[in-house]
Amino acid sequence: MEFSGAKLALFLGDDLLVIRRDDRPDIPWPDHWDLPGGGREGLESAAQCALRETFEEVGLTLQERDLVWARHYQRPHGTVWFFAAHQPPQLQDQIEFGNEGQGWSLMPPQVYCDHPLAVPHFAVQLRSYLAESAG
Repeated sequence: MEFSGAKLALFLGDDLLVIRRDDRPDIPWPDHWDLPGGGREGLESAAQCALRETFEEVGLTLQERDLVWARHYQRPHGTVWFFAAHQPPQLQDQIEFGNEGQGWSLMPPQVYCDHPLAVPHFAVQLRSYLAESAG
């Protein structure tokens, strides 16, 4: 399946790892809380895309077996994949923030979903994951 990018809802313990986007008018959702992920490179799979972007943005190396949920949805620029993974809270000590964004934080997932600066379509996907995983 063709796709344009992938995102990862990465839980460190009970909290979600979020990235504050740069505050520039030339990017989508400036100054909003984002999730690790981004655009596809070459012929990589959706999982490879999400994991590569996570490494580039926060320095964490995860494996495909760490991904516990995957769904795709349509955006104006094409199909996007959304994944979820759960890791121990101590992994935050290994974060090495990359050169995109203003910083990172940990946030309870429901706080992200309700946050006025959450990227709206990521909050929708996260709500779907939370509802499925709770049920």
